[in-house]
Amino acid sequence: MAELTCKNLSMSFNNPQTGAVVEALKDINFTLKQGELLSVLGPSGCGKTTLLNMIAGFLKPTGGQLDLGGKLIDSPGPERGMVFQQGALFEWLSVADNVNFGLRMQNHDVKSTKAEVDKWLNIVGLNGFAETPTYQLSGGMQQRVALARCLVNNPDLILMDEPLGALDALTREKMQSLILELWKETGKTIIIITHSVEEALLLGERLFVMAPRPGRIHREYDLPFAEQGLSKSLRDIKQQTDFSTIREEILSMIWDMEEEIMGNV
Repeated sequence: MAELTCKNLSMSFNNPQTGAVVEALKDINFTLKQGELLSVLGPSGCGKTTLLNMIAGFLKPTGGQLDLGGKLIDSPGPERGMVFQQGALFEWLSVADNVNFGLRMQNHDVKSTKAEVDKWLNIVGLNGFAETPTYQLSGGMQQRVALARCLVNNPDLILMDEPLGALDALTREKMQSLILELWKETGKTIIIITHSVEEALLLGERLFVMAPRPGRIHREYDLPFAEQGLSKSLRDIKQQTDFSTIREEILSMIWDMEEEIMGNV
């Protein structure tokens, strides 16, 4: 079981101009079981992306440790896949070559992996676009390519940093539904960072609200909406009384944090 364990995790940075030490994160503790879907939310500067980058292995913590499946995370690895806000695609390559990139870097034979690439393109709704230059696709379609590129490598843990932030409202809702479908169909563990309270509620069966300076888990929620989104319209879920109540509670919580950061309290 590829369980993610975060023990007393801390991260500090030195300001090169002033020499001051900035605590980005302090004493973060949680365990994420295989197949769980976690959304992380909080005001700017609370360390959401820093946390994700440490789990990805891009940053080494200054305190505590991270383990995935009992193995210490101290560098990037194929068992962790990353989906960025802008997709980070090679726009001059075809859709298929983008999706197949990770497998080629692992020296897999292109011909032998074609069926796997085609399978994931079909799953994310890009059947027939394999040979299309990536730059010709819309933003939503490019994010589908990014998802397929991540999933074709069969990671245990999928990390998403504001993956839908640049999309229009309609495309964003469609992609939210796709993420829920992929979560249920693949059984993958997913962590998604977002600035949208509604999105965090819709896409997290667990939700962390983080507080800043230093970044820490301020409140945790166990939510039913991700499971409901597999069979209900996301718009209908947003109209539910319990959804609205939690949304307003979290909005007020984050608003108070922002006020404190700005020194207005």
